[in-house]
Amino acid sequence: MLRAGCFVLASLLCVGAAMARDDGRYANTDPELKKWFDKLSSKRGPCCSDADGFALSDVDWESKDGRYRVRLEGKWYDVPEDAVVTEPNRVGRTMIWPIKYPDTIHIRCFMPGAMM
Repeated sequence: MLRAGCFVLASLLCVGAAMARDDGRYANTDPELKKWFDKLSSKRGPCCSDADGFALSDVDWESKDGRYRVRLEGKWYDVPEDAVVTEPNRVGRTMIWPIKYPDTIHIRCFMPGAMM
């Protein structure tokens, strides 16, 4: 009985974690734009597969000598070339898809925007 209860609890936790990826906040988004986001990728793979993306403020990224740097959680990181999304930015905002580990942040995808 205890094993069955643990199994049910573990199953519910997994379902809850899976549902957190699409929590409804993008329900009113243009379907074509959502489809475009879902297909975005860098040479490291699909952007949205392992990481949740978010927009960066202009003060939290920079371009110098053809390379990008981003500030995440108060620390600057160099963006690996293979993490840069090379297709045109349809939203205009700078976006990043980081994967956070206890001792570092792995940048899955980075899409530069227009600095203003």
